[in-house]
Amino acid sequence: MQSSGQRPDPIAMRCVHQLRLFFIALQFFTRLPIPRWVGFEPDWLQQASRYFPAVGIVVGAAAAAVYALAAWIWPHPVAVLLSTIAGIYLTGAFHEDGFADTCDGLGGGMTHERVLQIMSDSRIGAYGAIGIGLLLALKCATLAFLPFHTLIAGLLLAHPVSRLMAAALIWRLDYVKGEGKAKPLAQRMSHPEFLMAAMLALLPAIVLLWMEWLTWPVLLAALLAMALCALWLARKFVRRIGGYTGDCLGAVQQACEVACYLALLAAAGRLA
Repeated sequence: MQSSGQRPDPIAMRCVHQLRLFFIALQFFTRLPIPRWVGFEPDWLQQASRYFPAVGIVVGAAAAAVYALAAWIWPHPVAVLLSTIAGIYLTGAFHEDGFADTCDGLGGGMTHERVLQIMSDSRIGAYGAIGIGLLLALKCATLAFLPFHTLIAGLLLAHPVSRLMAAALIWRLDYVKGEGKAKPLAQRMSHPEFLMAAMLALLPAIVLLWMEWLTWPVLLAALLAMALCALWLARKFVRRIGGYTGDCLGAVQQACEVACYLALLAAAGRLA
């Protein structure tokens, strides 16, 4: 039995701190409640970027569960729509809002300053409304054509890896706004932090391969599609505004998620 004056185990303290960082990331990116003991310090949010893919695992698992349950009762397209709604509700449309603002900024702004000004406007414009409408339509249409197990695998894969692609912007690019919703996250990720994020993002892929719900060629096609999508958007952001904003992170997450589904559908068509 430990005495009251004994020092806490440093390994246990580090584990508790890592759990705290995960809960901080979960609180920032979802509506889910977190335990009261977690607390909050501004620098914790900067450190929590390593757990963005872990948040994706939670969101992807919830969306997959809603789809699986709904598919027992309703037709496949209805289950897909309910799953998409569940994911949006769980995250508070956080990433969808970023995608819409990015569409408005890049579509309506001709200069660096004007793009950032438009992206900071809380009102949605024509580019944003059309962009998010088409994105959600493409997402639901693509998922509706995927077989049951491939769709669930896609949700479990796309959500964490797409958030890893967004985290890659924090890792490699500069934050270009003085203030903003992503300002607390804007510190560069270290190489070990990004490596940890990558390991978390790929954890569901390992499980899906083991369960034979994905094959190596299909997995590599999905990862390549997301990487190319993120690279293309990153180059566009650097050219237009010199780096990234919080809206850009949301845009990368949403676009890479859809890129994953498109790659899975293309692979499923070739293997059919």
